[in-house]
Amino acid sequence: MICRLALVSAGVVLALVATAGATGSAGPPKPLALTAAPARLVLRGTGADTVRVRDVGTRRIAVDAALAGFALDLHGRPHIVPRRGARSAARWLTLRPAHFVLGPHATARLRVSARVPPDAAPGDHDALVLLSARPRRHAQVSVRLRLGVVVLVRAPGTVVRRLELGRLRVARRAGRRALLLAVVNAGNVTERLLHVRTVVYGPASTRRLTTVVVGARELLPRTRALLDFRLRTAARGPVTARVVVPAEPGRPVIRRSYHLRL
Repeated sequence: MICRLALVSAGVVLALVATAGATGSAGPPKPLALTAAPARLVLRGTGADTVRVRDVGTRRIAVDAALAGFALDLHGRPHIVPRRGARSAARWLTLRPAHFVLGPHATARLRVSARVPPDAAPGDHDALVLLSARPRRHAQVSVRLRLGVVVLVRAPGTVVRRLELGRLRVARRAGRRALLLAVVNAGNVTERLLHVRTVVYGPASTRRLTTVVVGARELLPRTRALLDFRLRTAARGPVTARVVVPAEPGRPVIRRSYHLRL
């Protein structure tokens, strides 16, 4: 079997696709097609909500629902982790139904319920609902698809928002320069990093050389990330870089200046 793993971090959605080799088919089969909405489910404390799962293909498929842990690496790429992580919500969740069958263009409702224990640490806890689909009937080519929906459960208690900017350094890759910024989420809720920018000034800090903006990112509680600012200036020598993290509800604008040598 040849497996392909594709990770998509748009709204922090995780999708995994696995396909098996052909066994004598005259032509390529029609692919499985499965969608889930919303792509991200937020539960505030003990409660429940629904994910709409739809077969948008032409085959009748069987779908299995399971739970897994969820994390983001330093560059924001999502991946599966053990269910019993320190801030995993997987052990609090139940799925109903865990197995169901969908006909072409049919929709099912998957109920996701959370029961938060009384001793749970306040703040955000994450999990992943994995939907595995396979053809209902035997086909000449075996195709399986797995789609993931992120579930965020906010346990009651005091919300702590503490975003810290760490070291900013110059990196060189394949002849190109970039600024790498370490960011730490020392709080207990997920932080959204939108339109974070770095403005680079010349030695006198009066002439702006370039402004670089990174794409949207999320930072889970008690984790760190690296933001990659691709430089578009040929300037050399000492510079001042000013990083600005725009405000979000409950969090003020964060600014910090760094003195570097390009």
